[in-house]
Amino acid sequence: MTAQPASPRNQRLQTRLRQSRERLASPAKTVVEGQLKRVVGITLEASGCAAPIGGYCLVETVDGEWLETEVVGFAGDRILLMPTGELRGVMPNARVIPLERASQVPVGNALLGRIIDGAARPLDSRGPLLCDEFRSLQGVQINPLSRNPIREPLDVGVRAINGILSVGRGQRLGLFAGSGVGKSVLLGMMTRFTEADIIVVGLIGERGREVKEFVDSILGEEGMSRSVVIATPADHPPLMRLRGAWLATTVAEYFRDQGKNVLLLMDSLTRFAQAQREISLAVGEPPATKGYPPSVFARLPQLVERAGNGAAGGGSITAFYTVLAEGDDQNDPIVDSARAILDGHIVLSRKLAESGHFPAIDIEQSVSRAMNDITEKSHRDLVRFIRQSYALYQQNRDLITIGAYQKGQDPRLDEAVRLWPRINRFLQQEFNESVNFDQSIDEMLSVAQSLL
Repeated sequence: MTAQPASPRNQRLQTRLRQSRERLASPAKTVVEGQLKRVVGITLEASGCAAPIGGYCLVETVDGEWLETEVVGFAGDRILLMPTGELRGVMPNARVIPLERASQVPVGNALLGRIIDGAARPLDSRGPLLCDEFRSLQGVQINPLSRNPIREPLDVGVRAINGILSVGRGQRLGLFAGSGVGKSVLLGMMTRFTEADIIVVGLIGERGREVKEFVDSILGEEGMSRSVVIATPADHPPLMRLRGAWLATTVAEYFRDQGKNVLLLMDSLTRFAQAQREISLAVGEPPATKGYPPSVFARLPQLVERAGNGAAGGGSITAFYTVLAEGDDQNDPIVDSARAILDGHIVLSRKLAESGHFPAIDIEQSVSRAMNDITEKSHRDLVRFIRQSYALYQQNRDLITIGAYQKGQDPRLDEAVRLWPRINRFLQQEFNESVNFDQSIDEMLSVAQSLL
């Protein structure tokens, strides 16, 4: 019988194993193999070998192939492993072999136009990645005093954001909403219309069909030429989803260090937190806040703080993270934590979405914390006037609707009622329509001048 050729993935793992053995083959240091002793859920326990947290091990399967795992903890003399693939064919007392390699990934211009997974493996059938440089997934901390301040506005092509919630280059914002309210669609608009040298998209834990839709319908051929897409859909193991987010940030950091202005889009930060929760609970960490262990809230700032402006003379990473508010609860632990560490938040309203208002941005609950540093006083005064008129109308909406409010009782409310149709039209925009920063301010000015 003719032997079946090994799969490309298994060939790569065999090569890593051989290289690791060659590096370790010396009288002073040899590879110490261990045995798989226990599998609990998605966690594997091995004994007889040693590896540091964050290190990698290969576990032999019944088919003679190798399952790649990462060390996520230890208990006594046993190391706890998390697989990067499916737990299929794993047997009791299987061989466990540590690998001597750091958590590094390829980076470079060869990534542009490519679609890869959380392990930096190509998904687009365009051959291997020809990158000469490698970087750690964990990145390097930047001294906060050496970062460039946010001083330059960024045109995102969305009228309501440009005008009311102005974004600065190097800012980090969250798109907060429940499911099905339009987070991904709004993210797609900003992907197409934002002025950026490089676009890095992290599709973390979302539906698999959205990957091809995002690439074909939103980025297109022109957009893909300056983009890198990292996709780890919901059916990937939690470790791969976690690594997908780290990889997207690492790639963005590389291009920022080359002096580029990078747009980092991550959908979603909530799935990143949920993947960390799955791993933490699997290794025995006790839950603290609504089922989330403490390590989840430690991981979020570690990821988000890597975005932003670089050192003087360097590039920037402007980041947008979608955050799923489960049950439309704006006090959800992940929502509340993300709101505290980001430089602003854009809240999408289900009520507005159900009424056909798109984008469904609730300007009363949304804020850009960098706006005062990137806009002129006349712009801020205009925004304040629009916000006050919008809020005043919303507070009295029921009275106005049933006819209980009579014109002339409150001059400010009279103005708000007259402005309401124009404000409402200003805040809405077609998916394929792009409105630049200056146009947004001009249109907002025309709304205020309609009272004259």
